[in-house]
Amino acid sequence: MTDAPPRERLLVIGAVVVAVLSWASAFLVIRAVANDFDPGALTLGRLAVAALALGAVQLVRGAWVPPTRREWLLLGVFGVSWFLIYNLALNAAEHELDPGTAALLVNVAPLIVALVAGTLLGEGFPRWLIIGAIVAFGGIALIGVATASGALSVVGVVLALVAAVTYAIAVLVQKPLLQRLPGLQVTLIGVAIGVAGSLPWSGSLITQLAVAPPAATAGLVYLGLVPTAVAFLAWAYALRRMPAGKLTTTTYLVPVIATVAAWPLLGEVPPPLALLGGLLCLAGVALTRLPTGVRTRDAAS
Repeated sequence: MTDAPPRERLLVIGAVVVAVLSWASAFLVIRAVANDFDPGALTLGRLAVAALALGAVQLVRGAWVPPTRREWLLLGVFGVSWFLIYNLALNAAEHELDPGTAALLVNVAPLIVALVAGTLLGEGFPRWLIIGAIVAFGGIALIGVATASGALSVVGVVLALVAAVTYAIAVLVQKPLLQRLPGLQVTLIGVAIGVAGSLPWSGSLITQLAVAPPAATAGLVYLGLVPTAVAFLAWAYALRRMPAGKLTTTTYLVPVIATVAAWPLLGEVPPPLALLGGLLCLAGVALTRLPTGVRTRDAAS
């Protein structure tokens, strides 16, 4: 991105800011509407709104690049992992956890990306990756102590970690898709796959929409329009123009923003041990991005 024109650099920075702020707000809104929508209904409602918005934009733009067989396979993995399983797991986790703890756990995903890249993509295991992994898993252990003390739900922690794993899988498969396919098309197909997978909860969604207060319904619509449609388009725009590893590190800000904002807005903060463990997780993930020896700066691109 350093060789890009100034205008493009500004657009990339703006896209990253939009994605980070939108995703931080999603943790707050999911928690706020948890009493009105179950995880499956919220997933379907959020994705249906996003599909309508993205579909309208696609109709206006009109450009469609036919995916190859390999790309359809990757799109299937992308849609199921990020838009279906991730949403179901995160929505369920936030029935059990405060937004800050959920965001801290989900953001071990960059570490998972680095470990998978080291194993499957032949990028190896540099010293800082090993050190960062030890620190991050120490943080997860502290969060585990918080669950043992009853301060956190074990089920919630496990679900948040499932969300982190599916988030990491989606980032790994999205990058090659964006080499040829437009970001709008990739996001739209992924969302459509998520909608199809969450259709079993259509009855629950209709029932819960009928009794949900207007604020909760507005929250569902917001989740579909901003953290899903707008944020994922912004993310795809940035991901096409910069290495996945560097871009993923910007999401370190998501749990910080979510934790700070949840205090005045929802009156919730992570238990002390969970907060310390979450900060250790973020520190560990940050350490994995430090350069080591022959490791190239854009190894994750």
